[in-house]
Amino acid sequence: MRSGTIRGLFLFGPELYAYVILPLLIFLARVADVSMETIRVIYISRGIKFLAPIIAFFEIVIWLLAMEVVMSDLSNIANFIAFALGFATGTYVGLVIEEHLSIGTVILRIITTEESTDEIVSFLEAEHFGATSIDAKGTRGEVRMIISLVNRTEVPKISAHIESTNPRAFFSIEDIRYVSQGVFRQKEKNIFSKAKGSVLSLFYHR
Repeated sequence: MRSGTIRGLFLFGPELYAYVILPLLIFLARVADVSMETIRVIYISRGIKFLAPIIAFFEIVIWLLAMEVVMSDLSNIANFIAFALGFATGTYVGLVIEEHLSIGTVILRIITTEESTDEIVSFLEAEHFGATSIDAKGTRGEVRMIISLVNRTEVPKISAHIESTNPRAFFSIEDIRYVSQGVFRQKEKNIFSKAKGSVLSLFYHR
C-alpha cells in the first residue's frame, strides 16, 4: 500500500491524491461491493444458492481493500464521506441492476370485470402461462380474480396488455421462491445452458 501511495504522490501531488483520488477509489469500491451485497441477498432470498457464494467472495475482497484505505488515514474526513456515499449509491445501483436482471417467477393477481376476463386469460394462455379465474366480490360489486405465475421478464408486457384491455383493472405482483406443478412458459436457453447441455450429452452418449 505504501508503494502505491508514493507513486500516487508523484503523479497527482499529496493534496489531490489524499482528498480526491483516494476518496474516489473508496467510493467506487463501496459502490461495487454494496451492489454485490444487494444482489447476493436477493439471490439468497430466491434460492439461487450457486451464484451467491461467488458474489460474496468478491464482495468481501473489495470491502477489505476499501476498509484498509480508510483505516490507514483516520484523520481524512473525505475518506469517511466517500465510504458513506459509496454505501448509499451502491444500494441504489444494486436494486437497479436486480430490476434489469428480472430474475425469478412472480405471482400475478388481477381483479377485473367479467367482460375483460376472457381477453386477459386468452392472452396469458397464448403466452403459454397458466391462468386461474375465480368469482369474487369487491366493494363495488361482482368481479373476477385471475391468478397466474409468470416470469419477471414478462411483467411489463403483461401489465401493458392489462391496462389496454381494462385500464381500471387492479393487479398486484409478488415474488415467490418455490413453485411445484402448474403450467409455465419455458425459458429460452441462453448460451450457458446450451453449452451445459452439450457437455452433458457427451457423457450420456458414451
